[in-house]
Amino acid sequence: MRSGFTELLRGLLDRPLASYYLLLSSAGLLLTIGLVMVFSATMVESYEATGNAFAVILQQVIWAVVGLICFWIAQRLPARTYRSVSRPLLVIAILLGLFLVVMSIRDRQLEASGAEASGLATDNLWIHIGPVQFQPAEIAKFALLLWAADSLVRLGPRIASWRDLAIPMFPIAGLLMIIIGYADLGTMLIIVAMFIGLLWASGVPLRILGVLFAIALVGSALLIAFEGYRMERIISFSRPEDFADTWGYQAIQGYYAIADGGWFGLGLGESRQKWDWLPNGHNDFIFALIAEELGVVGCLVILALFAVLVYTGFRIARRSDDPFRSLVAAGVTIWIAGQAFINIGGVLGLIPMTGVPLPFISDGGTALVVVLAAVGMLAGFARAEPDAAQALRARNPSRLVRLLWAPLPPAPRSESDSETTKKSPTTRKT
Repeated sequence: MRSGFTELLRGLLDRPLASYYLLLSSAGLLLTIGLVMVFSATMVESYEATGNAFAVILQQVIWAVVGLICFWIAQRLPARTYRSVSRPLLVIAILLGLFLVVMSIRDRQLEASGAEASGLATDNLWIHIGPVQFQPAEIAKFALLLWAADSLVRLGPRIASWRDLAIPMFPIAGLLMIIIGYADLGTMLIIVAMFIGLLWASGVPLRILGVLFAIALVGSALLIAFEGYRMERIISFSRPEDFADTWGYQAIQGYYAIADGGWFGLGLGESRQKWDWLPNGHNDFIFALIAEELGVVGCLVILALFAVLVYTGFRIARRSDDPFRSLVAAGVTIWIAGQAFINIGGVLGLIPMTGVPLPFISDGGTALVVVLAAVGMLAGFARAEPDAAQALRARNPSRLVRLLWAPLPPAPRSESDSETTKKSPTTRKT
């Protein structure tokens, strides 16, 4: 029986478009579950505030539609387009981050003097333009991913040289991380993990990675010391019951939600903690509400879907015949896996809570749109796998199908090109 199931699974995974369909199914299910849980988590608060239980979920659905449009566009673009826009996008991300830092310092000074801010509205994480708000840190993830992957591919064998890596990659990446970490340490940690993961996947020597990891630890410690509330979060993480009225309150209420759920949960929509007990239950702590309403079984389903998504991302990176696509696929996968780990680990009390959303599931427009665009790009790379590209070209879909969904991927490389790629130090198997 086990042998038969193994052979069936192996046969399914050996199909040319297996990566593509695994990616679509896991991401689609996570998005659907996320929309359902955001509605469940916000309907009480939304009805209390506006008299309409659907007010928040309608906004999230709009963002999901925008994200799906970005997904559709992203999977249609060739790798050369991503490489060409990587530098301008990085410049935009740095400028937006610097603007947010300057405005944050200005607002603090005005608050200290008792004056009111005027002009473009901002806070520590968001820029508000009329009814629309967006988070520059989410754009920074995407920008650094593309630029770093493009730079590593251009360096080729020189990635083993500290001098060639240090100029200009390390100063620019470090500047972006400091700008983001000034207001959002959690997102900075995700960017650090993604950046180091890209370097490892490209074949950068371990001695360089070790130095960078040590620098990241020191920088994180300085950012924690720079803001007193971050140290309070870490202290309250180890003893939340001693801070039940301040920083430990959210963690304790999250534990209550998890404990109440048991194996099968209280039922969809039956959460008690969402009745003004659990702060940010629709965002940072939505996994706690999933545990309360759907139980351990529901949590395991979420974890299994993320596991499938992560497996598929690394599979695409391993099977790609293009170094840039391979590195970007590995980077996107590390980004999503790292963010999910930081969020779920914080909710479960395994690590301090940093306030990052759970990909696909938490409420939030910018994060959802950017992650769907990144997965769309990954879907395009899955279609460009040599076996997948050959199968799609053999089918020769109609012009209407190519127009409405996606164009044909580039033809697979010749055997001589594939051998050259395999020997390149920028394609370490992920």
